[in-house]
Amino acid sequence: MALLSIRNVFKSYFLHGKRIDVLRGVSLDIERGELVSLVGASGAGKSTFLHVLGTLDAPAAGEVLFEGRSVFSMNDAEIAEFRNRTIGFVFQSHYLLPEFTALENVAMPALIQRRERAGAYAYARELLERVGLGQRVDHRPGELSGGEAQRVALARALVLKPAVLLADEPTGNLDPATGEGIHQLLREVNRELGITAVVVTHNETLARSMPRRLRLAGGGVSEA
Repeated sequence: MALLSIRNVFKSYFLHGKRIDVLRGVSLDIERGELVSLVGASGAGKSTFLHVLGTLDAPAAGEVLFEGRSVFSMNDAEIAEFRNRTIGFVFQSHYLLPEFTALENVAMPALIQRRERAGAYAYARELLERVGLGQRVDHRPGELSGGEAQRVALARALVLKPAVLLADEPTGNLDPATGEGIHQLLREVNRELGITAVVVTHNETLARSMPRRLRLAGGGVSEA
């Protein structure tokens, strides 16, 4: 059984009174432990696809299944609990809280979940060391470079030990060398922690470094 399955998913939105069909009957499986890149033209619907996969947005039709269970058959509270427990997100902007240190930002999701404080901070520190920021734990976002801030955001996405990591253009605001560093970290996290990861990127070169590549075009997803 696939970890994630998408079955005949449709999604549309309206822009200036015109209906835009973004996803048109998309079906695919993502196996446990896979590292997948998703490419496509600007406006093709890559973020929409990721939001549906991550339960941030519901499809107009079709199913998203996790280990065979239809996620959107749950009620809103159950979906929110599933998302918080199962999925980690990294976005193009890091969305770190400026008044808190890197360590506090990473530990925050665990503290919100009422995890034991000492354990939450210990694991947050371990993750920051893993992403190469062991010496920057007490720095606030304004004291970090763009690449460092995105590393903190990646550590924050991992602090609840999600089964799935979804990254939406995580290197879009970074220079190529720094972006490659983030992609290398994603590969390491996938390999060393066994986390299934789907990475949306506009960078074809970086996408080709992923073991599996998907392309979104014309409302459909194909192997690239």
